[in-house]
Amino acid sequence: MHTAYLETRFRCESPLGELPSEFVILSAYATTGEVWSEQQNTSADQNLFRALQALNPPFLKRVVGYSPATAHAEPSWAVAIPLAEAHRIGKEFAQDALYFVDQGALWVASCRAAVAPIYVDQFENRLDPGCR
Repeated sequence: MHTAYLETRFRCESPLGELPSEFVILSAYATTGEVWSEQQNTSADQNLFRALQALNPPFLKRVVGYSPATAHAEPSWAVAIPLAEAHRIGKEFAQDALYFVDQGALWVASCRAAVAPIYVDQFENRLDPGCR
């Protein structure tokens, strides 16, 4: 798994409010190592949002994962759905990895291979002030 996943921070358009005890963070933007047009990224993001909305989750918020080192950023969705469902959706949207939060702990998991998730940090430690 790419080491950039371990450096990711999150910013928000608006405060996240009360967080569920378990949720995932999914993106539909270009897979690590690929370059897509802005139109392709936006279209994939809109399709992901519609797919997540159709599940009628109790929590669905926009977050932007970004690298403090490179400034690369990907709009993503924090959503309360089961991890197995998130893996299925991640594969459907050609993602390399997804994040999940379990009792405040932030993990990164591959969408491509059956490997153990990697602990990143406490989620709160990776949130920019505007998220709180």
